[in-house]
Amino acid sequence: MTEKTYQETIFSKIIRKEIPADIVYQDELVTAFRDISPQAKTHILIIPNKFIPTVNHVTAEDEQTLGRLFTAAAKIAQAEGIAENGYRLIVNCNQHGGQEVFHIHMHLVGGEPLGAMLEKK
Repeated sequence: MTEKTYQETIFSKIIRKEIPADIVYQDELVTAFRDISPQAKTHILIIPNKFIPTVNHVTAEDEQTLGRLFTAAAKIAQAEGIAENGYRLIVNCNQHGGQEVFHIHMHLVGGEPLGAMLEKK
């Protein structure tokens, strides 16, 4: 089986501010912006500034960046006023995991009760 080839996505252009987005947080490692098709009252995408296509492409050198996704999520949740009641962090990987944009990203969703994580079959 051959390795799939990945190219930069729209997220890279958002990081570089080549296209507009409602950026709520950005530092040297990560960028966070509001999802244009929110699935909850608060829906923010947090992405590494480094292009990493999927979780399967993460290496040991990415550990600091991935840790920053979580510390940024906590800061953003606090700033959005959803930290106390709670929120969900979601990372999808590949087709069966529901990944649509192949630049690893974390969904921060909240601001309302979210219900069950997965529907029971």
